[in-house]
Order: sequence, then structure tokens, then C-alpha cells
Amino acid sequence: MKITVRQNQTSRGCFQNLFEQIENITAHVLPLNTVTNILTVAFNTTEKILESSSSANPTQLASYGNSMLKVSEKLISTLVKPTDTSDRINFTLPAVEGQVFMVGPQVTLDKIPRLDTTNSSVDIDLIGIAKNNNETRSAAVAFMSYNMMENLLKPDLFNTSNDMVKTMMSTVISVTLPKTTNTKLTKPVNFTFRHIKEFDPSGSLFCVYWNISEWILDGCSVLETNSSYTVCSCDHLSTFALIMQTSRPPESDSQLDLLNLVCVIVGLVFFSLALLSFVLCQWSPGVNNVARINICISLLLAHLLFLLTQQFLSVIRPHQVLCAVISGLLHFLFLSGFVWMFIEAVLLFICVKNLSQISSKKREVLSTGFLCVIGYLVALVVVCVSVGLVPEGYGSEQCWIKMDKGFIWSFLGPSNMILFIKIVISLNLTLKNLNAEVSQMKQTKVMAFKTLAQFVVLGCPWILGFFTNSNKMLEILFLILNSQQGTFIFLIYCVLNNEVRHQLIYMCNLDVFTGVLFLFW
Repeated sequence: MKITVRQNQTSRGCFQNLFEQIENITAHVLPLNTVTNILTVAFNTTEKILESSSSANPTQLASYGNSMLKVSEKLISTLVKPTDTSDRINFTLPAVEGQVFMVGPQVTLDKIPRLDTTNSSVDIDLIGIAKNNNETRSAAVAFMSYNMMENLLKPDLFNTSNDMVKTMMSTVISVTLPKTTNTKLTKPVNFTFRHIKEFDPSGSLFCVYWNISEWILDGCSVLETNSSYTVCSCDHLSTFALIMQTSRPPESDSQLDLLNLVCVIVGLVFFSLALLSFVLCQWSPGVNNVARINICISLLLAHLLFLLTQQFLSVIRPHQVLCAVISGLLHFLFLSGFVWMFIEAVLLFICVKNLSQISSKKREVLSTGFLCVIGYLVALVVVCVSVGLVPEGYGSEQCWIKMDKGFIWSFLGPSNMILFIKIVISLNLTLKNLNAEVSQMKQTKVMAFKTLAQFVVLGCPWILGFFTNSNKMLEILFLILNSQQGTFIFLIYCVLNNEVRHQLIYMCNLDVFTGVLFLFW
């Protein structure tokens, strides 16, 4: 059996010619390699049509989809051959996976095993169907899962409210009973669909089947669902899929996007200035800037990576692995920033309390190496545990961690728990240093101001993230405060520090003087 493809034809002409050749196949049984070779040619031709028909209307694409379904079902039926007991044939191609299960009059099985492909499975009472075929006492089921059919049979052809967004949540599957005389089902057929797109808990799922020109619901229902898979039940066989309907997302706010871009860039500038100040300036021996430096490094890299990701999202998003890696790296960088904020709060507490017994052991207990292990290892452990428990939790539409299954708590849980601890510590710093003596009032006011400032420096405004969905003003406040942590760090620890400010002024004046000399020279 040989199928020829004419190279001098257009993709559409080639497809039509190929379809006619397959339609003219008269053999009732074909070898598996012949069937897979023809299917490969057919799907490669269809892929070329998709590449050259980006502007084709859904109706035209659906007609190609109908042809491919007809071709596939005809070819897979040729794999069915007589058997006395039972037999199974499997094949896997890049565009389609298929299974054929046959039972005969002497079958010894109570029920056939579940038919599985990578993203879907089917449970069907083939034994009962065979018993209803009184003459042959045999039956066969052909199960195919298509990896590209949703590009032809688009979810928008599910004719419901136009105000909703329709997403194909599964591969398209096809189940038929080839060479079976009595195809009446004895029991409903159950399909298990693994979700191939991010699950939206607010969306509505529908088990649908293809009816020539549209997806419809008749005879199908959802049995159970979670964020990973959905089980559907149907009282007939056809071509099936799982479609999710969600509300249309609000239109992008260009002013808010611009504000976000400006704030993040300003924050990155001040993170850089703070880092330079920590590195270049001379600090008192008792000052420990390890945590502040690492806060700047973690958040500088996190904000920079997030900014670049959002600017090039259209390029990154199609590469799911890259998107997941970026979201995992962002998770790690933000978490390490939060851990370093907690370390900074602890160091601040030790400094204020002036615990001499800890200070004397500073090199042993609070060495730079020890702090770095804590600062990055804790974040790494949280990310590794998250990957181990929910590996599909990374790589949302925005290349961030996914919100379903409570996975967001792998970010918000540890971070906000740390933030609340830091708030209590910061408040204690003020309360424990309150003194009734008048001479201490000025110091108390300074301490109160520093405590309020630490609310921003230590990341406490991240708590606003719980409430931004319902309030645009809070969203703007959240954006401004959290993008300007670098600004507050630079102001509080560098500009408002007399020694450091004098050094910065001196370095600036020296640079100006050097520049003038260079010009005159």
C-alpha cells in the first residue's frame, strides 16, 4: 500500500489529493507500520495547512478537522482483525496516539482494562457490547488522542455566551466501535482528561462532543474534577473534548502598566545605588551590612528578571519549560529576599538590645557564611519541596507560580509568616525602649520613626497583596511601596546616615573635581 504526495501542489490541493487516496483504500486489514506511515503523512500535510492558513476562518479549519477525523477513523479500523480471545494494538506518533482493543467469543476477561494515552483515558464496557452481538460475540474499540486537533476544531465553536473566554483544556479524543455490528452501549462511557492548560478555579468545565460544525453538550456530563484532571461521562461515542469557560479578563490598564514600569526601574536604580554605597563606603566595625546587601541582591535580581519576563512574555510564553524555570527562579529570589529581611530584623533586634553575650560570639554564631547559608538555603528548600509536591505549579500564563491547589501559599505562606514575625519584633523594639525619662524622649521618637521605616524596608507592605484584587488604590499602593524597597534602603541606611552621607558627598565632589581637571587638561 503506497500513498503518494504531489510536491508541486499547494498544501490544500495536496491534502485533498491525499484524502482521496485514503478514501480509495479498499483493504479491510492493514499492517500497523502502513497505518502509522499514512497517518504521519496525513498529519504532516495538515500541519503545513495550519502554517499557511493563519487567517483561515474557523469553518474552513473545521472542515479540515472533519476530514482528518474521517481519515484517522478509517485507517485505525483497518487494524482490527478477528480474534477468539482478546488482542490489543498501540501506536504513538507526534500528532496522535492510538489504541485498538478487540475481544472475541472466547474472551476470558471480566472487563477490558482502561485504555490510556498520555493525556487521556477511557473506560468502556466492551465485553457487554460483544455479548450483544449475537452472531459474532465479538467487538472492537478504537481510541485516539490527537495532540493538534484543537487547532482545527477550535473551542470557540462551542456556541454559548460570546462574553465568555473558551479554552480547550484537554486533547481532542475519538472513540469508535469499528467492525462491530451492534454498537449500542450497555453502560455510559467514562473519559478521564488530563488538563493541558492552567486550571482556573473560577471557570466552568464542560464535557463536549463534536457534531460536524460545533461542540455540543448532549449526552455528556462532568462526573468529577480537580485542578489536574476531569472525568466525563457520555452515553454515546464520538469525538470528545473538555472546554473551560471563564469570564473575559479586564482590559489592560495602560496607565497602571506604565506606573509599574517606571516604579520598577526607579527601584532598580536605588537598589544599585544602595549596593554601591554598601560596597564603597567605610562602615563602623559594629555595623553588619550582610543582610542589607543580600536583600538588595535578591530583590534587584528578582525585580529585574520579572521586568524582563513581562516585557518579553510573548516570546517566552510559548516555551513552557523556560516559563516554568523562570517562575521557579523568581520564586527562589523573592523568597530569599524575604528570608534576608527576617535576618535583618533579627540583627536589628540584637543591635538594639545590645546583647553582649551574643556580640562576643558574633564570629561564631552570626558569621557572614552562616548567614548566607540560612538566607539562601531556606528559600531553596521551600522551592525544592514545592517542585517535589506540585511540579506543575510553575509556569502560569504570566510565567509565575500558579494559583490553584493552594500553591500560592508556597510563596505567601512562608513570606507572610516571616513578615508578621518581623512586625512583632519591630514593634517590640519600640516598646522595650520606651522610657519615662524626658531625656529619652528624643531617642524614643527616633526609634519610632525607624520602626515605621522598617515596615517598608522589611517588606511588610507585601501583606497588601491579600487585598489588592478588590481595590485599585491598594493595588497602586502595593506596587509603589514594594517596588521602592531599594529606595527606602538607600535613604535610611545611606542618605540618613551621617558618616555615609559625608562619604558620598566627598566622593561626588571628588568625581566632579576630577572631571573638571580632566576637561581643562
